[in-house]
Amino acid sequence: MLTPVVLGELRAGFVRGARRGKNEAELARFRESPRVEVVDLDAGTADRYAAIVESLRTAGAPIPTNDVWIAASAMQHGLRLLTTDTHFRHVAQVIVDLFDPVTGG
Repeated sequence: MLTPVVLGELRAGFVRGARRGKNEAELARFRESPRVEVVDLDAGTADRYAAIVESLRTAGAPIPTNDVWIAASAMQHGLRLLTTDTHFRHVAQVIVDLFDPVTGG
């Protein structure tokens, strides 16, 4: 599952990259898979967003706003987060799997 926030962040990265066309084509192929779904952000996501923001404030561990939306969506849908961003470890409401792009693990 992906959110519009993830798609936006990917595309923003593609714009600045030297492989924009290749990355856009690879993303399009990925999205064509019947296993890939783009989920909407809704009132339930917003409720979870607020809970995560408050939890992070209390812990003194803020993270970027878009990443809170991503975490809120993962929380809402009971998903694990696969990421290279270690700050997601501060989000107690989701299970985070860190990915190392160099080693693939």
